[in-house]
Amino acid sequence: MQINAPRSLMILGPTASGKTAASLALSRLLEMEIISVDSALVYRGMDIGTAKPDADERAQVPHHLIDIVDIEQSYSAADFRADAARLIDEIAARRKIPVIVGGTMLYAKALREGIDELPSTTPEVRQEVARRGALLGWPAMHAELSRIDAAAAARLNPNDSQRISRALEVYAMTGKTLTSFQSGHRAPDPSIVTVAFLPSDRARLHADIGARFDAMVQKGFLDEVRALMARPGFSPDLASMRAVGYRQAIEYLSGKIDFERFLEAGKAATRQLAKRQMTWLRSMPQVHVIDPYAHACDEICAELLQLWQNACSSKN
Repeated sequence: MQINAPRSLMILGPTASGKTAASLALSRLLEMEIISVDSALVYRGMDIGTAKPDADERAQVPHHLIDIVDIEQSYSAADFRADAARLIDEIAARRKIPVIVGGTMLYAKALREGIDELPSTTPEVRQEVARRGALLGWPAMHAELSRIDAAAAARLNPNDSQRISRALEVYAMTGKTLTSFQSGHRAPDPSIVTVAFLPSDRARLHADIGARFDAMVQKGFLDEVRALMARPGFSPDLASMRAVGYRQAIEYLSGKIDFERFLEAGKAATRQLAKRQMTWLRSMPQVHVIDPYAHACDEICAELLQLWQNACSSKN
């Protein structure tokens, strides 16, 4: 096999765009294993609110990088890149196709393009940014980041304290933006054939997001969050609790908002996530775009299969 021959297929898309259904359908046509590229699915106990594939779905085809850490532990893009690269080799050695599926675009970029070396920061700088974040609130810190580094801020949730902190710390240490350290000029790994699900009908996507959030609540999402909050190491500031829906559920269960506000805020946060995901996808080079609303699932599956076969044929 040539060095640049396709070794894996990556299927990216916003939440609720049909990635799971398409990948499961594809598994009936290809000898494959799925590598999750999702920063929330790595956590044990976060099942309903992350739309984690259930036992039946995971029995259809092997899944990887799901349920690998506890909510108190950290898991980074660098961790994902190392784990995914290892799994691609292991799956290929079993003569199966690694299919990477999910919506955490930072992880996808890390695997496709590598990770930049960022400057270190001092405890004093980190403490000062944390102090100001606690005083002003992270949406205000996000607004400050927007004035300093609009490109970085556009990729972040206004409540993503960890990544907002990191960007502001880098600027405080160096006087340079985080974006300036992220070259963005690396060519994507040609061995990863990348597909982007980009829904054309925004209203339909929003309706699907709302219906799925309601279904999660009916399935027991709030009971799931109650169980997480009862764990000895729980804190609402954990990185794991920044997953969409979980922060809003914690606010409701803590008595800070009422049930209707919880539903509204959870759906709004999910819509905002989908918007950010699609912004990432539109900026990604060398991707094949599929509109998941333009065709039935079996037609999308056939297109994915044809794309993979064409990519393999072109390298032979």
